[in-house]
Amino acid sequence: MSTLCIQPLLGANAAVYAIQNATTEGKITVIALLILSLFSWTIIITKFRQLMIARKATKKFFAAYNSTRDPLDIQRKGEEFDGAPAYQLYIRGADELAYQLKNNPVPVQAVRSVVSDNREHTNTDMLARSTEVKISMASFEAVKVILEEAAGAEAMALEKGMIVLSTAVAGGPFIGLLGTVWGVMSTFAGIAESKAATLTAMAPGVAAALVATVTGLLVAIPAMFAYNFMVTTIRAITQELDGYASRYANQIEHVYVDHRPLADEIRNANEVLAGRIVGALKNHNEPRTLVDR
Repeated sequence: MSTLCIQPLLGANAAVYAIQNATTEGKITVIALLILSLFSWTIIITKFRQLMIARKATKKFFAAYNSTRDPLDIQRKGEEFDGAPAYQLYIRGADELAYQLKNNPVPVQAVRSVVSDNREHTNTDMLARSTEVKISMASFEAVKVILEEAAGAEAMALEKGMIVLSTAVAGGPFIGLLGTVWGVMSTFAGIAESKAATLTAMAPGVAAALVATVTGLLVAIPAMFAYNFMVTTIRAITQELDGYASRYANQIEHVYVDHRPLADEIRNANEVLAGRIVGALKNHNEPRTLVDR
């Protein structure tokens, strides 16, 4: 009975005994590993929370986005999906598209459907035909650049901090091994100087040296599992984001980009110019009253 009670006690005190007998170099190694572990766990908790929020918010955003065919509908409604990378990409693209529509508009003649359909808002073709203000291909290229920049920025935000986990995975065991080798070397040097090569003399130093390796493994193992899980999740979100960026750009091009033949554009521009000239001539020929004079 007494032996069974003593063994767990010795196992619990083994780490404390080893640290107490560690050399200065060994203690420095253990402290460095503990600091690395603190940063590692901070990144694990923060990044795990970020990814969970991103997945939930992205799911809600896609549900809202798929419910409409107008690329600017969510922006007009003022809906927000904080934490969703796809929403951040969407809002930057929508802001740029709205800017181009306001500052570089291309007026076109709307084509109305002759078939009564209460679901016209779900038909992208009819939405494109009923749009009276569009943008040119040059303006659309500016929108595409913004989408590419937003996709890259969101990918970088997702990967931020992962270098700490990769450092803990790759460097933790090596730092611990360095402390172990250094501690064993100091132990054997001390035994050689004291000329007492006994197990009692060697045990404290070897135990103190091995605690550095144990600490290094305790730092690296949780970081390895967390890193593999997070890298897989980030890769899935990034691929989903790239696919959405392409789909979003295609919908913008289909609805808001002017694809008329050059002849139609020239004819429409001439009609607009002629209308302005006629209006100016009418205003010029109208008799002015005494008040105007």
